[in-house]
Amino acid sequence: MNRRAFITLLGGAAVTWPLAARAQQPERMRRIGVLMALFEDDPDSRPRVEAFQQGLEKLGWTLGRNVRIDYRWARGDLEGTRAAVAELMRLPLDVILAEGTPNLRLLRQGTSSIPIVFTVVSEPVAAGFVASLAHPGGNITGFTNLEPSMGEKWLELLKEISPRVSRVALVFNPDTIPVSFQSSRSAQAAADKFGVEVVVAGVRDLAQIEPVVTRVGREQDGGLILPPDVFTAVHRKLIIELAARHRLPAVYSFRFFAADGGLISYGVDLVHQFRLAGAYVGRILRGEKPADLPVQQPTKFELVINLKTARALGLEVPPTLLARADEVIE
Repeated sequence: MNRRAFITLLGGAAVTWPLAARAQQPERMRRIGVLMALFEDDPDSRPRVEAFQQGLEKLGWTLGRNVRIDYRWARGDLEGTRAAVAELMRLPLDVILAEGTPNLRLLRQGTSSIPIVFTVVSEPVAAGFVASLAHPGGNITGFTNLEPSMGEKWLELLKEISPRVSRVALVFNPDTIPVSFQSSRSAQAAADKFGVEVVVAGVRDLAQIEPVVTRVGREQDGGLILPPDVFTAVHRKLIIELAARHRLPAVYSFRFFAADGGLISYGVDLVHQFRLAGAYVGRILRGEKPADLPVQQPTKFELVINLKTARALGLEVPPTLLARADEVIE
């Protein structure tokens, strides 16, 4: 090879090597913060996490390859939630997933610039999180866990499985869900239709749960409805135990109540909602804005009946109700 050919070849290589090196550079790692409502070891936390990651993967976001996820666990405790939010705010996050109203409220106070996708939030417009469902505006969007007629539906199910019920207490923590809770209004509006009296029974801390349930249990033909609330979800085993002790029929809003021994549950399929949230987070990582992604109301619900608990309460579940159930626990 002569000197001129060698120089030409070397010059060509000098141009080619940087291009090849640039082509082989990995995709920039994006970072997601997730604030979950329950304990990390809660059996219902893992399916939600897996569903969220599945939603991301469908849009090409793979854990460890082009995305990193930092999980924090609020555990239904206000101080714990504040500490978790502070930890997340110190991280260089591209987007945040928030489960539950209390978590979203504190995250919103922590940032107005990082995009936030929420799940399991009841009234995002009334709470001031978004301007409207169709046009959220700002840095927040997500998925609600209620539609306006849920309260009436819970009453209908309670009367169907326990026709003698005449006084119903809606049990939730007013500090963790809005006082203007739409399902409470829905249930109270439908009270005359089902021949029952509906009262709101607030429980602000663990010590108040037993007195409230005991008081309802002492009343003749009492019953319970537990709307979506992270506080009662965290303390569900105590609530289920007290309902059994006082032989109280109860309708819960999450499947895991019935799976843990509660009588009947009817509510949003939360695993499905987390999968949808993963897709929203993935779209935001691709450049879409939360303000342009409409808040979605639930479309997939699940009815679960615990027959063992029904028998323990001396209740005969109507065949028509059993036929509508998505799951029957023997």
